[in-house]
Amino acid sequence: MKPTPVGIDIAKMVFQVHYVDEETGEIVNRPIKRQKFLEHFVNRSPCLIGIEACGGAHHWARELTKMGHQVKLMPAKYVKAFNIRNKNDAADARAIWLAVQQPGKPVAVKTEMQQAMLALHRMRQQLVKFRTMQINSLRGLLTEYGEVMSKGRAALDGAIPNVLARISERLPAVLVDTLREQWNGLAKLDEQIAAIERRMREWVKQDPAVKAISEIPGVGLLTATAAVATMGDAKVFRSGREFAAWAGLVPRQSGSGGKVNLHGISKRGDTYLRTLLIHGARAVLSHAKDAGPWIEEMRRRRPANVVIVALANKMARMIWAILAHDRPYQRDYVSRKPA
Repeated sequence: MKPTPVGIDIAKMVFQVHYVDEETGEIVNRPIKRQKFLEHFVNRSPCLIGIEACGGAHHWARELTKMGHQVKLMPAKYVKAFNIRNKNDAADARAIWLAVQQPGKPVAVKTEMQQAMLALHRMRQQLVKFRTMQINSLRGLLTEYGEVMSKGRAALDGAIPNVLARISERLPAVLVDTLREQWNGLAKLDEQIAAIERRMREWVKQDPAVKAISEIPGVGLLTATAAVATMGDAKVFRSGREFAAWAGLVPRQSGSGGKVNLHGISKRGDTYLRTLLIHGARAVLSHAKDAGPWIEEMRRRRPANVVIVALANKMARMIWAILAHDRPYQRDYVSRKPA
């Protein structure tokens, strides 16, 4: 029996539900309070439930799946195409109901462990951003008093003790003490970042998937954990090429009349994961003693940044192949289609 399609626009306290009653043909579009949301679906026959992939969507998808319903998470930009008039909860729920009945690739529902790892990544990223802001703020404030320092954390740590000693002779003590406190606060941020990375390493020891893709050159702790947590289920993607395209590591296309023009990378998908893959590829090209004939040949005929993105694309494909086929990394492995 074909499951009944249902569109749900989730929110903080009130959810909007849209479906067509199979028995009466009545179009139902009504709000449901958060406390009674799961109660509404607990005794219903299996439904095909569409939800936008936004905050809280993975939690509700897991809860509805436990009840036997089929949940399809969709990117918001795909749903937007079906909302042709005013934007409100009722119209959004109807647009989701229309979108869930269309063929398309859903967003993989993440486990709680995968979401926990992504939460660690987001908190670490925020702390790194705070640390960078603090360093730039200190350098900028000291420039106002004629003290110019080189870029980078090492340059700041090496120069700031002498700088503070010099300006303490001519500036108020309240300012000098505050600047010193802000500089000492960088060490606390370092400790918090190191603690998060230590917890990530503990997860690497427990997760065989993260351990497997960590063998790929250029895939370190951050890239491995972020890839496994962001991807969800690798089998959602049909091929490594599709995963690389989802990560935004393929050219944008434009054209008409049968002529297709290729541009820079599309930058679709997860920006954080794409950034880690590109930085990993850059590290391989900078430090690897033997990058391989494929890289050396491309270096002779392509600019450096093009080679870096091409290697990042290849790394993404290898990550998918290892996770989807459950096989270890092999340096000289050659993929061949079955005869």
